[in-house]
Amino acid sequence: MKKIAILGCENSHASAFLKYIQEKEEFADVEVVGVYSDNPEASEKLRDKYGVPILENYTDAVGTIDGLVITARHGDNHYKYAKPYIESGIPMFIDKPITISEAEAVEFMGRLERSNVRISGGSSLKQDAFVKQLKQEALEEVGGKTLGGYVRAPYQKENAYGGFYFYSPHLVEIVCEVFGKYPISVTAKENGEQVHVLFHYENYDCVGLYCNKNYLYYASRMAETTVNGAEIPSTNHWFYEEFKEFYGLLEGKEQPVSYRDFIAPVFVTAAIDRALESGKEELVRFDLM
Repeated sequence: MKKIAILGCENSHASAFLKYIQEKEEFADVEVVGVYSDNPEASEKLRDKYGVPILENYTDAVGTIDGLVITARHGDNHYKYAKPYIESGIPMFIDKPITISEAEAVEFMGRLERSNVRISGGSSLKQDAFVKQLKQEALEEVGGKTLGGYVRAPYQKENAYGGFYFYSPHLVEIVCEVFGKYPISVTAKENGEQVHVLFHYENYDCVGLYCNKNYLYYASRMAETTVNGAEIPSTNHWFYEEFKEFYGLLEGKEQPVSYRDFIAPVFVTAAIDRALESGKEELVRFDLM
């Protein structure tokens, strides 16, 4: 059996993953030894629905598991939950936002890399079939060179889970997946309940639109002779694809992205946050990585 624990189980990932483990034959060899949340009601809900044990402390599974899933709503908890398990070298799934601090992201990834901890996770929107299609079209220059793009996604203007960092990584990771992990700079402006962002790449810009608590996703790519865009319907298939990716790590497969690429969205999100505060174009500080 492949034994795992789920820490920070307040969001829909934890419930979806447990459902797959119980219902899908391909994950029948996964055993959840316990779940933990700083919010006891979240753990109790999963115990009552799926019959999984509750850990009294997030450190209780150290030395007893083959993999770790971290799905806390607040990005500040991700590194905290991971720390006791890093030296064991077990693979980890880390939900978005990876952290809400550039310095912490660098320290986090450095420790994971030194301990050969293989990782997956981030925004589940990377797993969307249309997002993957746009990425491939950009790589293959379908319709010619990329001239720009437009991505719409929700954010939550006010929340208790890290403010702007809580939901905003979804849009950032769609942009990074399709147009490249490393935009040079960003410009951002709030207008009413919306936030408009320009992601500046070397030869084009991508427009981002954040809509407060409006959960519609859209992505498009503009090329020299074609435009391809579509609404991205919410689906649990995203969760299935990301759990399957993590399961691959449990089986010994290589991690899907480099450590540097994995934390790149943290730096892009931080630049947007600074741009909203300063009202100016802000460089993405990849030099700190």
